[in-house]
Formats: sequence, structure tokens, C-alpha cells
Amino acid sequence: MPDRPAGRPGTDAISRTELASGIRVVTERMPEARSATLGFWVGVGSRDEPAELAGASHFLEHLLFKGTERRSARDIAEAVDSVGGEMNAFTAKEHTGYWARLPAGELGAGLALLSDVLTDPALRPAEVDAERQVILEELAMDADDPDDLVHTLLDAALFPDHPLGREVAGDVATITAMRRDDIAGFFERWYRPANLVVAAAGDLHHADVVDGVAACFAGRDVGVAPERHAPVLDPVPLTVKRTRGEQAHVAVGWRGVARDDPDRFAVAVLDQVLGGGMASRMFQEIREDRGLAYSVFSGASFHADAGVVSAYVATAPGRSPEALRVLTGIVDDLLADGITDRELEVARGYLQGSLVLGLEDSGSRMARLAGYETARRDLVSIDEQVARIGEVTTDDVHRVVRRVLGGPRSVAAVGPIAAGRLAKLVA
Repeated sequence: MPDRPAGRPGTDAISRTELASGIRVVTERMPEARSATLGFWVGVGSRDEPAELAGASHFLEHLLFKGTERRSARDIAEAVDSVGGEMNAFTAKEHTGYWARLPAGELGAGLALLSDVLTDPALRPAEVDAERQVILEELAMDADDPDDLVHTLLDAALFPDHPLGREVAGDVATITAMRRDDIAGFFERWYRPANLVVAAAGDLHHADVVDGVAACFAGRDVGVAPERHAPVLDPVPLTVKRTRGEQAHVAVGWRGVARDDPDRFAVAVLDQVLGGGMASRMFQEIREDRGLAYSVFSGASFHADAGVVSAYVATAPGRSPEALRVLTGIVDDLLADGITDRELEVARGYLQGSLVLGLEDSGSRMARLAGYETARRDLVSIDEQVARIGEVTTDDVHRVVRRVLGGPRSVAAVGPIAAGRLAKLVA
């Protein structure tokens, strides 16, 4: 397919090309930049794993930087360090990302390096076993972090018996049992052009990136995208894990909206009003007015066919029922009356300003391109995003309050907590 401008009207800074192989290439030219950031987004994540291979995407992410048939792990590290660059990767529920930020003149070398990593990993048995221990240590570290653990429990409660409810890194049983051939088979099935987005931003030329990608991936089978199924089981109302510690960690969650839902901008405003910043209701009432907690916040996430709105507070164990009562009262007030005009103004201003301020370097520009292309193949310009946020009204927010916060909720708690006291509040 030919290049298609996708930036602001009247500019050609953003261009998109879909190769015959199925790989999608999206770039943003930033001629004032001295750097370029290149990302390879693979459209497969933890929700696409069979239960017995839970954690395979994350395991594979670790292993790809261990070396290829032509490069050792040291070769890869030295190639990036020698030009002052940085390289990293991450795994999410619906995609896996690999990226490198380099001086603009080294973009070609970075493209060759990441292409090698993404097409020809060695997956040596000894390295698989060594990295297995690293991931087991990572799981142990997360289990010792009650902030992480309570959100893991909340996901499991919101999406019971569904891969969206699983920990991205898997669990001890699956990681211990996973063999080298299991991981290689997962790679061969999903790391194909049909699932691959290449995004780049910086002082670059779109045609150069397209030509480089086409050459590096010539002859690769197209492959298919994963088939996904929406959650069907009802959320679990309460999950409590008693642990030692000085604080109780409580998370409350509701199923939200999918990433293409027209209400997603109103949900973002709702999240900001609920607990997204210092002006939010949770921060002001739970922390500032009552002194119940130091750490208090909310969040919203959007998936292909589902979403989450969550709220979190960490407090003294004996005060956790009070904190949950206050949070419940905040939600009840939102259900009854919605938000004020001033709250709408502040929330929209925050979301618009943080969007613009967060896109001042090549790395954030690349991640935005890759995220949009991987998720929906329809890039919304920054100006359009800002405008869509600005169009949200108090009626829109009240509608999504009723739609989301008015639905079933899940409560997860970790710490030295009396489960019975919380159960009375959840019932």
C-alpha cells in the first residue's frame, strides 16, 4: 500500500505504509531532533497464551535479548552502549514491545539489530534455564510487593477464569514447567508480519525505514493474528490475602469500556476526577481531609473487548474499613450527582496538557504511534485527541459513571486485614 499521511491536516510529518508481507510501518519525522527511537510492537500478549503457557510472552521478551544466531547478548548490549543508546522491552496483556533509542545517524544499525532479535533468536537451552530463574525471582519480588499483589488479585477477581485476569509474567508453576520448545513454538506462531508494527520517530525519513524493514523481513510467512474472546463470568466481589506488614492495601475495581468505545474519553475524565491527581476526590477526601493514607489513586485501562476502572488506597490495617467506606461514599456521590463543571474543567485541562507535554521526545512519539497502530490501525492526531477530550460534557461523565461505577465491583485487599470487616462493607 502507498504511504498515507496521518498527521495533522496540512503536514506530512506522520506517514504509514503497509508492506505486502502485512507489516505496518508508521513514522513521525522530527527534523529538530538529534535522536531517533525505533519500536517493534508485536500484537500478542499474556491474554493470548493458553493456560499451561501463562507467562510465555514475558519469558520470550526476556530471551530475545539473550542473543541471536549471529550475536551474543554481549554483542547486542555493546552495539547499543557504544553509541550512547538505550534499549528495552516490555510485555502487556495484548502486545509486547521492543525498542531502542539511538543517535539519529545510528537508526539503520538499530533497525538491523532489532530485526535480527525479532527474527532469529537463538533460544539456547542454557539461556532459557538461566532466564527462568530470573523470572522466578521477579515473581517472588512481585509477591512481596503488596501494591503489585493487590492489583494482581483485583484483575483475577474482575476477570475470573479469563486470560485478562492472569498475571502477565505467569506463575511459578507455568514458568517452572515451560520448556525451550514451548517458547520456540510460541515465537514461531505469533512473531509474524501479520502481528508486527514497526514505529519510529525522530530525525528520519519514512522511505528509509520502510526499505530497511522490507529488506530485513523479506521471505517471512505472514501468519495470523490471535483470536480473542471477551470475558463472560461475573466478577468476584471480594478477595483477601492476609500477609504481614504495616499497611493494608485495598483496591476496588469495575469493568470499564473497550479501547474503541466512544465513551473512552469520558471514562478518562471520570478517572481523573475520581483519583487521577491531587485535585481528585479521592486525594482530597481520603488523604488531605481525613489523613487516611499517603498513597491513594485511581486508574483506567482499555483492552480490545473490555476495560477496567480501579481505585487504590494503602492505610493502617485498623483504618482499612474506614478508607473503604469513604471511597464507597465518593462513588455513591458520583452516581447520585455526577461531577461539577469545575471538576470537568480541571480534568479536561489536565488530560489535554499532560498529553501534549508527554510527547516532547522521540520515544514518547514512537510509543504513541505504535500503540495506536497495534490497537486499532486508525491513528488519531494529537489535535483530534485534544479536541475529543475537550468535547466531553458533565452529562457524558455522569452517563459513564452510571455505566461503569454502577455495575458490579470487585474488592481486593492484602495485608494484616480482618476479612470479615471488609466483607460487611462489600455485601
